[in-house]
Amino acid sequence: MNVLLIGGASSMVNNLIIKLNKEKHRVFLLTGDRFGNLSYQKVFEKYPFPYTSSNLNEIFESINPDLTIFMGAHDTNFDWGEEEKDSVRYNAGLMNILVNYARMGRGRFVYLSSDEVYQSSYEEDITEDIETDPEGFRSMVLAQGEEMCERYQRTMGLDIITLRLDHLYGIPESARDIRDICNRMCLEALDTGTITIREEYWCSLLFEKDAVEYIYQAGVCENHQNSLYNISSDYEISERQIAEIIQSHLKKTVEIIVKGAGENRRVLSGSLYESEFGTPFFCDLSENIQKILDRMRKERHIFLHGEEKKLPFYQRFLKKTGWLIKELIPFAENMVAFIPFFMLNNRAVGSEYFAKLDFYLIYVLLFAIVYGQQQAAVSAVLAVAGYCFRQMYDRSGFELMLDANTYVWIAQLFILGLTVGYMRDTISKMHRENEDEKEFLTLQLKDIHDINSSNVRVKDALETQLINQSDSVGRIYSITSALDYYSSEEVLFYAAQVLGKLMKSKDVAVYVVSNENYARLFSATSPKARQLGHSIRYQELTEMYEALIEHKVYINRNLDDKYPHMASAIYDDQERMQVIAMIWGLPWDSMTLGQANQLVIIGALIQSAVVRANRYLAALEERRFVEGTHTMQTEAFTALIKAYFKAREQGLVECVLLRICTEDQGRREAGVAVSEKMRQTDYIGILEDGELYVLLANTDKSGVPFVVKRLKEAGYESVIVEDEEQ
Repeated sequence: MNVLLIGGASSMVNNLIIKLNKEKHRVFLLTGDRFGNLSYQKVFEKYPFPYTSSNLNEIFESINPDLTIFMGAHDTNFDWGEEEKDSVRYNAGLMNILVNYARMGRGRFVYLSSDEVYQSSYEEDITEDIETDPEGFRSMVLAQGEEMCERYQRTMGLDIITLRLDHLYGIPESARDIRDICNRMCLEALDTGTITIREEYWCSLLFEKDAVEYIYQAGVCENHQNSLYNISSDYEISERQIAEIIQSHLKKTVEIIVKGAGENRRVLSGSLYESEFGTPFFCDLSENIQKILDRMRKERHIFLHGEEKKLPFYQRFLKKTGWLIKELIPFAENMVAFIPFFMLNNRAVGSEYFAKLDFYLIYVLLFAIVYGQQQAAVSAVLAVAGYCFRQMYDRSGFELMLDANTYVWIAQLFILGLTVGYMRDTISKMHRENEDEKEFLTLQLKDIHDINSSNVRVKDALETQLINQSDSVGRIYSITSALDYYSSEEVLFYAAQVLGKLMKSKDVAVYVVSNENYARLFSATSPKARQLGHSIRYQELTEMYEALIEHKVYINRNLDDKYPHMASAIYDDQERMQVIAMIWGLPWDSMTLGQANQLVIIGALIQSAVVRANRYLAALEERRFVEGTHTMQTEAFTALIKAYFKAREQGLVECVLLRICTEDQGRREAGVAVSEKMRQTDYIGILEDGELYVLLANTDKSGVPFVVKRLKEAGYESVIVEDEEQ
């Protein structure tokens, strides 16, 4: 089935993905973070959208999940560092998820809560009927989430289950997974050599892999009696006992520090869940603590330094001062570039060809074009300083100040430099805005493309599934066409078997219409399918007969025991009723118009095989019977017996073979006389030993004495031939 898993990256999410993939479910993942790059286990499709995204409706419609699991209290997208903001985000996200799930109106929704909805101390185990007593934003929001799910489940009739996980802990993959008592104590012991505990604090620890089994059982069960379950290991332990287990696994001495006194007990009762679903296997706490300590020792830098290794000094320096260096580079380039332009300007003063070329103006315009107004102003100041310094070679500073050409040149330099710099800054700003808009539109296009790609993959997968499923037309034809490979005598035997396979029923009977009044049983797949008897007056089954005579499928909507659950007739080329197929043992939800249409299609395909077999037998009629009698020739009769015996071995038919005691000279006359005492469905023939035999169709040994008596009255003795003699 399709499973939508909603939650941020964590060991819990990865364990759920592994479990669902192992059970052959198709897993889709909604990460809740558009820009997150954290790793997950392999899933069928991943959607990097926040919970408040307007695209959630398209995601639900694309996936059409049979099961949706929201991590809730254990979602790493909420670190609760700023509880007020996270509370708003959590409620808004859960509301959007529930609205889109309710709009879809199918599947099951599982909400994972926590023992944190209770904050007081309880002497007895906490059952589901005890009202929550949250304190603080986090526990209050989790309790509100439970109430929200309960309200949707009650008012809209949705299939929603809330699971409260009691003091969940696991083996962490990174620092973000350290959110429970066990991991916090282990990390503190390795980091500081001390463990801080609360005296007389009692709880029940639940390991992640055990919780995954609990969640899976509740998620895939066919029915459940309640909408709220507590999940607990029922193994009560104190924080001091946990600290002592950690002490026993560490080689160094660890000091236990007591912080806070007074008895505090918070243990959830898992009896309601266990009474309904049973108890999965529980992992050993001591072994798990050893694994947690080994992981933290091996990757100490991750857990003690926030998922990053300690960088060398020069890298840390670059990381902290990189922004400043980046800002100073243009100024350094400006001053370095000033030197060659200053030298070029000095050389051009006495040159006949370059005297009128203003290198300082080129210098200012260059930096204005490359860096904009800011560097244009800096380069203009440096150019003015260089110009004044060079002019004072030949005259005094006072003369330079009185020269109007100096001010005209400076004004020209600043005006051109700042104007070009302003144009460059404006163009750069427009370019950035266009890039931002392009990035935004590209992101929107990517979202649409991702959803469309997912839709295409899901569509292709469903098309393949539809083509391969048992009730597709292609599948029906591939099964019914197998009748073409059976011999002419075997077609109707295996038609019942094929019909039962396609209609998903173990109780199918095929009756052959003898005349306008009677139909005789030809083959059946079970004793229940034979309950109407070996011969029926089908016209007396009024309701069924009226439907069949109008070429309709009969559906026993009143579940009358006298009628099959569904029946259909097969007609010959002259529209005469030839075969009646009866199906028993169908569930009520399968007795639909769709199943009736499917039965019509199957009947039409079977009819083609029956017509082919009848035409073949009619063409060989002269070769099959002794001329002028109903006695079958040896070859045809042998093939018929083999077909009946093979079908009898598979439980499709009942039959008995009788040998008629006659003299050699009177076999022809005996065949004529015996045929008058037999039913139309019985067969008379000669085998290789030259003796006359009778095959009693749809008769067991209990019905043989009656036939033997009739034959004896006609003057012929008969004996039963056992299977091993043939």
